[in-house]
Amino acid sequence: MNTELIEQLRAIVGAANVLTEGDLGAWEQDWRKRARGKALAVVRPGSTPQVAEVVKACAAAGTAIVPQGGNTGLAVGSIPDESGTQVVLSLQRMNAVREVDAANLTMTVEAGCVLQTLQETAEKAGFLFPLSLAAEGSCTIGGNLATNAGGTQVLRYGNARELCLGLEVVTPQGGIWEGTSGLRKDNTGYDLRDLMIGSEGTLGIITAATLKLYPLPAARLTAWAAVPTLEQAVELLGLAHQRLGAGLTGFEVMGRFALSLVARHFPAQRVPFIEDDGVPYCVLLENSDNESEDHARARFEALLETAFESGCVSDAVVAENLTQAHQLWHVRESIPLAQAEEGLNIKHDISIPVSRIPAFVAETDALLEREMPGVRLVNFGHLGDGNLHYNVQAPAGAHNGDFLRDHEDRINGLVYESVRRFAGSFSAEHGVGSLKVETLEAHKSPVALEMMRAIKRGLDPQNLLNPGRVIRT
Repeated sequence: MNTELIEQLRAIVGAANVLTEGDLGAWEQDWRKRARGKALAVVRPGSTPQVAEVVKACAAAGTAIVPQGGNTGLAVGSIPDESGTQVVLSLQRMNAVREVDAANLTMTVEAGCVLQTLQETAEKAGFLFPLSLAAEGSCTIGGNLATNAGGTQVLRYGNARELCLGLEVVTPQGGIWEGTSGLRKDNTGYDLRDLMIGSEGTLGIITAATLKLYPLPAARLTAWAAVPTLEQAVELLGLAHQRLGAGLTGFEVMGRFALSLVARHFPAQRVPFIEDDGVPYCVLLENSDNESEDHARARFEALLETAFESGCVSDAVVAENLTQAHQLWHVRESIPLAQAEEGLNIKHDISIPVSRIPAFVAETDALLEREMPGVRLVNFGHLGDGNLHYNVQAPAGAHNGDFLRDHEDRINGLVYESVRRFAGSFSAEHGVGSLKVETLEAHKSPVALEMMRAIKRGLDPQNLLNPGRVIRT
């Protein structure tokens, strides 16, 4: 153990905030429990100057730093390696809301602010912060920005990148870049904000952010529709765009097998149309209206009437109140949990041009069923923005661990090659982390890879921030 560095870190943040003993699993193990590392220490600074001093001390000692928010990532990008030489820098103590600027429609918050807390603070002030994802009760905004998180409202509001107007960042040398002014127009050179967002802690440590706020909608309605095919789900999406415009804030698709897992493992939940074998896919739509609930309901019902007439919807329910809406969304959000209950599985977070998704699914389903007879395909996701969670469960009765060990690499290769043929991305919203570094190298052009390496070398020449993540130098 580097006792001199540990003592320096204790002097900076206080002895109670430098953890070296006991159970450090909350910081050393990834959320999916597929990997565990060993930290030299877990350091929990309470301010941006403390972060800067920690980085300076580690840089002087040549010690690598792994920045960490809520540790809810899905690409193994925020835990230490197994060497016992890396410092985990946890931002969770830095959780203050610094300012809500009503006139500027912005909120400035520290990186450790939990997403749900941020949402609730905005709502109490009369505003909407629209970033929403399953882990919002534990993920932090710094991690959301570092991974350019997506979620269920990207269709209307964009990824985390589109919701951020400015950042405060500690550089790999321990400098502090203050860029939280909240300006919507600032063409003064390279956009450092966009460079840091999505860099997964490899170029700098986000310590605070200024975020966009929106007026709270007057009404928000939810509908659940049964669709005969994926082609008709895409047709319904086109109709929803035409009829609802910017009011369309959510459009999720769920395959029958994905929903059957929710019904099996969470029988207390009511899954609409699950008893009807003739319903291969369901769609969850959300309509946010700035006028009134009556206006929202009239537009929603007109949309569904047109969809019934065209044949792209065979049945539908519209939530009558907020409780019913929450129940419908809860079914959608329970799919990953139901998959976990079913056993270890192979996850794919992919994006395809929306128009090509039906053909991709038909071709890739047939390919996997031919190459791996009996595999069960858990297909669901954000159809509105082209992002599918195209997951593969072992055949019924097979041992899940053995299936992953024997077939994961092969299945990943088949799926990612299919994604390439359909001009898609192998990582839509989960990032690269350490899990997909080799996949990135196989799928990005040599020019793009060298540009990324040049940026990493230029900003972090010692390779101290999250080394081995995203891009290898």
